[in-house]
Amino acid sequence: MRIISLNAWGGRLHEALIDYVRRADADVLCLQEVLRAPGANEGWSIYRDRELELPQRANLFAEIGAALPGHDGFFCPTSRGELFNGDSAIAAEFGLATFVRKSHSVIAQGLDFVHGRFSANGWGEHPRPRNAHCIRVFSHEHASSLTIAHMHGLRDPAGKSDTPAREKQAAALVALVERVWPGNEGLVVCGDFNILPDSETFTILARLGLSELVTGNGLVDTRTSYYLKRGRFADYMLVTPEVKIARFEVVEAPEVSDHRALLLDIG
Repeated sequence: MRIISLNAWGGRLHEALIDYVRRADADVLCLQEVLRAPGANEGWSIYRDRELELPQRANLFAEIGAALPGHDGFFCPTSRGELFNGDSAIAAEFGLATFVRKSHSVIAQGLDFVHGRFSANGWGEHPRPRNAHCIRVFSHEHASSLTIAHMHGLRDPAGKSDTPAREKQAAALVALVERVWPGNEGLVVCGDFNILPDSETFTILARLGLSELVTGNGLVDTRTSYYLKRGRFADYMLVTPEVKIARFEVVEAPEVSDHRALLLDIG
């Protein structure tokens, strides 16, 4: 089974992103920073926050779904706000997306907020709401199941150091996983955590028997050339000992976001 985790960056590198997810052959694709705008035209829109303006794909969830017709897609919104096409406002949702190959069965799942709550009338105050999605996937080829969770960690303008909010976030993630994971099968937890490698979050997750693969393999960079700030850590992938790793990679090429994809092949 191949699992890929990637912050999709709102589809800002749209053509490269769509081509990558089509070719990457993931059984489970865990995406953060995905948008959905039912009823809106496909194409580019603008996200505005004070003086900040960012190009976004308002229907990225649908576009990725069209590129992956052999997968079931699950969209998990954290907020609903406005994007803009010229002077026209577009109502769009922002959140996580999980795509699972249809030859696998999703036999259990859980979705919950790890910080804040759903914001229905705007993107929300900083640090904005965040959620996590956890699924159990049954592989008919191997007659076995695996639990996979991913999260987009809160972004604090003050930085990525530990805070009480991040400690509560980690505890909420553990609680969600424990509602879905039976404890006697492999567990994978991944995503854009927005934390540093020495975060207390990893101590909390270790209570589930999880070990982290990025730092555990001596890797020091999960950002691409599109990320120009200091501090190159953001994305992580953790596994329990039951997960038999055939390959783990922080994907260097192609660059499809300001984050690198994390790829895990399970033997």
